[in-house]
Amino acid sequence: MSLAETIETEPVLKESRDERGVLRLTMNRPQARNALSMELMDAIEAALDRAGADGETRVVVIAGSGVGFCPGHDLREMVREPSGEAYRRIFDRCSAMMQKIVRLNKPVIAEVHGIATAAGCQLVASCDLAVAAEDARFATSGINVGLFCSTPMVALSRAIGRKAAMAMLLTGDFIDAATARELGLVNEVVPAAALRAATDALAGKIAQKSMAAIALGKEAFYRQIEMPLAEAYAYTSEVMTRNMQAHDAAEGIDAFIAKRKPVWKDE
Repeated sequence: MSLAETIETEPVLKESRDERGVLRLTMNRPQARNALSMELMDAIEAALDRAGADGETRVVVIAGSGVGFCPGHDLREMVREPSGEAYRRIFDRCSAMMQKIVRLNKPVIAEVHGIATAAGCQLVASCDLAVAAEDARFATSGINVGLFCSTPMVALSRAIGRKAAMAMLLTGDFIDAATARELGLVNEVVPAAALRAATDALAGKIAQKSMAAIALGKEAFYRQIEMPLAEAYAYTSEVMTRNMQAHDAAEGIDAFIAKRKPVWKDE
């Protein structure tokens, strides 16, 4: 069997979870630079469903194999069936996957190397956090082939400022990792050789927290950000009240006063 045949027969998404509860999802279409085929999007969404229901999973990392993170949709797959119905099916599947990341009750971290363009940039913007290698580059480059990145725009415009988002959408130009950090698209930029270690360190730090508090807080974050100011404060006051009555909050406060390490029950 040739190398190409071996690659094609491997799973499009590899999953592994370590002893800390950090689940690593590795997009495994290196021959296509991890382009988002329907099969890959289905696999990611199914893996996220399993992660949400799995009490042992505490943090999810999404990474890419090969030379880059993700170039967006698989254009070769898209042009095989050039119909409005087929296009809508692809974009609806992608939108559902992106929303699944936001709604997941666990933090999701993008680990980015190489390029993240179009829906690949959307994937980075949809994750809760992102760590990028110094050589990573980002773009919403659909405009260069006559296709405005309208669905990537949803996540991008919520992750960075309007002017910066419009510049990326209108020009299709790449931005480097340092600029992506300045704009708020990624949290941390590290040398390529340190990317895995930096992502693992961030994931491990979060995995030590109360998962009950994180699940409550993540849901509240995305809900309040779409609300008017007064409504957001009223909602988050209720969330804080519920949080204060949870076991882990009581344990955490007691541990802080006693100067000891808290023991979470994730409830």
